[in-house]
Amino acid sequence: MEQLLELLQGEAKLTPAQLAVMLGEREEDVVKAIQRYEKEGVIKGYHALINWERTDIHRATALIELRVSPQKDTGFDEIAGRVMNFPEVESVYLMSGGYDLAVTVTGKTMSDIAMFVSRRLAPIGGVLSTATHFVLTKYKDGGVVFNSDYEEFDERGSNLCD
Repeated sequence: MEQLLELLQGEAKLTPAQLAVMLGEREEDVVKAIQRYEKEGVIKGYHALINWERTDIHRATALIELRVSPQKDTGFDEIAGRVMNFPEVESVYLMSGGYDLAVTVTGKTMSDIAMFVSRRLAPIGGVLSTATHFVLTKYKDGGVVFNSDYEEFDERGSNLCD
């Protein structure tokens, strides 16, 4: 049921009854499939995408590039495991290219994130260097457009209103 996973990824609030209609399946079968996916770890969770810029809550986000020295027997996994256990860390990805790990971090302020990098992230054994990029504006996240002030464009980048 690949289509079920795609529907849930696009809109996790769909009910099993709605999903069943959209898929042409029985509701009971959809419920069983979702439960199986959750048990097998295919579905890892459900969450809302929040546009923090429209709230009174102050948050800063940064993308941090880490160059690391792979550890004997564990490669990048040991360092990635240490990094992902910090509560400030939203995501950790092993990358190809000029750096090894891409880390997304949130904090109350840019200064909080800078202190996190210098005091907690950079001193980890095996971390060779960090490069911090602060997110200034979020236009799209998780397939959702965040700033409705921008006109819609088609897949070629042409303005749909022209």
